[in-house]
Amino acid sequence: MLPIGSRQHDQEFQLQHSKTMRDTAKDLNFGPFSVLLGIVLGTLFAIAFGLAIVCFVFWILQDEEPRLVAEVGPLLTSTGIFIALSAVAGISFFGSLHQAVWRHLPVASLLLGLLLAIVLRLHFYSSSSMPAGARRRR
Repeated sequence: MLPIGSRQHDQEFQLQHSKTMRDTAKDLNFGPFSVLLGIVLGTLFAIAFGLAIVCFVFWILQDEEPRLVAEVGPLLTSTGIFIALSAVAGISFFGSLHQAVWRHLPVASLLLGLLLAIVLRLHFYSSSSMPAGARRRR
């Protein structure tokens, strides 16, 4: 047994762990599709986190600003959608990195979820479904 902190112990430790890292890196697929899924995952998580922070701020300010209460419902819906999409993107990213047999199902779910989010956004923000005071002036 080598004393901890000795030069030989440190070299042996690095050798053991560098082999493990190299073997792990061989098992992972860092192809362009995995990188793209990682970017999508990061983007969705950042949006979900930002919306969650806004929900928290609205919750703190709801007593002082009663008009914020009307915004909480759609905000919670959007936050939930992006949290769910982040979870699906994370599963897709994991499956793609490990080249799992089931990796195509979460990717298809992610694409379907993104498409659904776009359709819901277009429907929710269409001029016919928005309150009169919230319509944009063109």
